[in-house]
Amino acid sequence: MSVRGGARRTSLVAAVVLTALLAIYLFVVATRATALIRTGEPVGIVLGIAFWVLPLLVLGLVAKEWRLAIDVQRMADELADEGRLPVDDLPRSPGGRIDRAVATEAFDEARRRAEAEPDAWSSWYLLAFAYDAAGDRRRARESLRTASRLHRSAVAG
Repeated sequence: MSVRGGARRTSLVAAVVLTALLAIYLFVVATRATALIRTGEPVGIVLGIAFWVLPLLVLGLVAKEWRLAIDVQRMADELADEGRLPVDDLPRSPGGRIDRAVATEAFDEARRRAEAEPDAWSSWYLLAFAYDAAGDRRRARESLRTASRLHRSAVAG
């Protein structure tokens, strides 16, 4: 097994374990919320309903993140099969930080590609990793979500 495959497996196991722990926690919260509602007391009912909203909200957010992670992996597999998966070969400092000037240059190229091909999921996928290298994790995630949405519509269409 390659180092990359081992790292992927370890990340997947960690994500599954954390999701399972979260599920147990949400079950306990939901159980307590139901008990509060069953008290029949107005304060207990209001608190119980409020505590039920939390698990439902968290479940929705976790499902959304798993869906994105699965789609990001599918996109990576497609790009790898085509030989277009980006390689992280940016120069780094001895401390491991990416050279910002080089990252900005790579980002500008990825941004131009995404602007030229706004409907191509692969350009948004590559832009996401350029944002990440440039240190903008929020925009990287937005770009991955755009890539995912375009990828799902391309697969469905």
